[in-house]
Amino acid sequence: MATPSPWPAPQSPAGTTPMAPAGLEADLLLDRRRLKRSRGLWRLLAVLAVLGGMGLAVAALDEDGPSLAGLGNGPHILRLTVSGTITDDRRLVEAIDRAAKSDSVRGMILAVDSPGGTVAGGESLHDALARFRAAKPLVATFGGTAASAGYMIAMPAERIFAREGSVTGSIGVLLQSFDAQEAMRSLGLRAEAITSGPLKDQPSPFRPLTDEGRAALRAVVQDLYAQFVHRVAEGRHMPEDQVRALADGRIMTGRQALSAGLVDAIGGEREARAHLSAAHKIAEDLPVRELRARDLRERTFGASIGTALGETLAAALPHIVKSVVSEGLGTVLHVDGTGALWQPPR
Repeated sequence: MATPSPWPAPQSPAGTTPMAPAGLEADLLLDRRRLKRSRGLWRLLAVLAVLGGMGLAVAALDEDGPSLAGLGNGPHILRLTVSGTITDDRRLVEAIDRAAKSDSVRGMILAVDSPGGTVAGGESLHDALARFRAAKPLVATFGGTAASAGYMIAMPAERIFAREGSVTGSIGVLLQSFDAQEAMRSLGLRAEAITSGPLKDQPSPFRPLTDEGRAALRAVVQDLYAQFVHRVAEGRHMPEDQVRALADGRIMTGRQALSAGLVDAIGGEREARAHLSAAHKIAEDLPVRELRARDLRERTFGASIGTALGETLAAALPHIVKSVVSEGLGTVLHVDGTGALWQPPR
């Protein structure tokens, strides 16, 4: 015979559903957690499927280099936007060469907003644009900055438009090093170098330039400078002596550059389109398609998270993952007792 409990059984308030036994409440809680885990797992699989599809699309389109999808979609003008530091970019050069051979491309607008870059990178892009110019019309527009190599790459353009406030010019070459000897000496450090020749470690932050090393490096800078001046003289149809008088590294505003003959007119893309229409009968309402300096993968995911699509994805992805993890995996981790080791951010 069961021993009666000294405590009364729990009673539900009048007019309400009787309270469920404790065991039933535990079962309901476990069922709810299982449902949440299942839902979180399916969400995670859906996100992975979307990202996998995007990855396959990137891999397929990436084979054609920077944004070439528009080359065969009817007559149009290309806009090549070059921003940031200019470096050697084989994929972009190949894209420009393909554009020069495309029957759909009627011309190109080169939009520059760059403070410069490497000499080799500027030379490579300059030469690719010169090949394009030999086949089709090319005009250039300057944004906030088009200096140094950013100015050099515009030299093949038949006409250059700058804003009055564009910063341009800076025709010259820079080679820099630094001297860390005093800092190392204060730390009790000393660097030694074993070289195959006296100029192999020139310049070096660990010892000052020798007279011989300084002369050798100056010769390199002067040769690169001569190449830069020649490209400007050729592109602007100016005597090299006249270019050298301006090529002391100074920057100019768009208005100053116009007075010096380094640009042709004040304006932007609207004026560039008008010129293409007047000089080459290219309709001003012809579609403009982008030929981007970065490939599709970088535009989607990289380089300060790339363009608007990349920025949107980068902003949304953490929230998607957080939602999936907090409602799915986060529950699993907490139920299993490992929540103290890792928790999704709140």
